[in-house]
Amino acid sequence: MSYFLHLLCLFLGGLFCLIGTIGLIRMPDFFTKMHASSLIETLAAGFILLGLMFESGFSLITIKLFFIGLLLLFTGPTATHALARAAIIRGLDPNKNKKRNNS
Repeated sequence: MSYFLHLLCLFLGGLFCLIGTIGLIRMPDFFTKMHASSLIETLAAGFILLGLMFESGFSLITIKLFFIGLLLLFTGPTATHALARAAIIRGLDPNKNKKRNNS
């Protein structure tokens, strides 16, 4: 049973990577591309780590993978938010995909 779950999670992680990469290429502006890359990191990496946890069983490796998952869960959205905020501060308008005129 865990072999099936491990393969399913790895397959779903790879599928999310593929779909997210295609979406990343097709998205029109910076903010939607950033949204797609954030989903790639969160969902795909989560499923891949979960699949690796099922494969390794309950061991020290599983605990390490769990903490890596927590690290990705907290740092990914924070980095995405920081990038979006920096783009807005630099003048990129999220509604028009153009630079804002601050005057």
